[in-house]
Amino acid sequence: MCRSIKTLRPPVLPGEATEDEIHAAALQYVRKVSGFRAPAAHNQEVFDRAVRAVAEATAELLGGLEVRGRSGRGAGQVGAVDGGTLEAR
Repeated sequence: MCRSIKTLRPPVLPGEATEDEIHAAALQYVRKVSGFRAPAAHNQEVFDRAVRAVAEATAELLGGLEVRGRSGRGAGQVGAVDGGTLEAR
């Protein structure tokens, strides 16, 4: 696992993961898997789509997790990716 990606769920984090933390983890994951820190111009679009997809999947995962009897982010608070940013659904 990439060392730059940190655990984004309680109790490791004192609260819920922020949109910035989710995006940063997604970016690190895509960089690691692709082997590119910054893609060439002809790969930028697919790289950005991958980051958005990973961020959305991460937000969905965190929203559905139950940690020690607590719900993750709770219903209605799961983030969705739109234009590179997470927004509440």
